[in-house]
Amino acid sequence: MARPSQCPFELCRGAVRMVAEVRPEYDTEWAAMRAVAQKLGIGTAETLRKWVRQEQIGAGTRPGTTAEGSAELERANEFLRTAASFFDTASQAGYGPGRTLGRQPQSSQAGYGTNRYLELES
Repeated sequence: MARPSQCPFELCRGAVRMVAEVRPEYDTEWAAMRAVAQKLGIGTAETLRKWVRQEQIGAGTRPGTTAEGSAELERANEFLRTAASFFDTASQAGYGPGRTLGRQPQSSQAGYGTNRYLELES
């Protein structure tokens, strides 16, 4: 999981907006990001690029998973890990396909599965 951002939320949003505004003045989007990062004192242009990409994903203009979608996927994965662990434990304990949990089928218990009337006649 990514660590929380050290910059204020307003700075991030403002920087992303600024990249969109100055983009036509530069040959490439990367050049615009580098210039904005330098003007605002953001550590690296790569940081700003990630903010811009996440904003594009959130706006639906770029394919990808939003932060909320990532959290939902993480919860689903945790559930699946728990279920896999449960079934692995059950499998190691001998409860697999065709096995019962604590009882033998009635046909193998004493007195069941045989014809008692034939035993009495003999």
